[in-house]
Amino acid sequence: MLFLVAALLLLGVMLGTVAHAPLSLSVALGAVIAVWLGIFALRERHGRRSGTSAR
Repeated sequence: MLFLVAALLLLGVMLGTVAHAPLSLSVALGAVIAVWLGIFALRERHGRRSGTSAR
C-alpha cells in the first residue's frame, strides 16, 4: 500500500513538472523515454530467446 502511495505521489510530481515545462521539452523527453523502453524491450526479448540471463 505504501508503494502505491509513493508511486501516485511521484506521478503527481512528474505531471506537475510536465505541465510547467515547454511542449518541445516534454515531447523530446517523451521520445527519449520511448526509445529507452524500446531498447530495453528488444534486449529482454533477445535475452529470452537465446536462453541467457543477464542476472
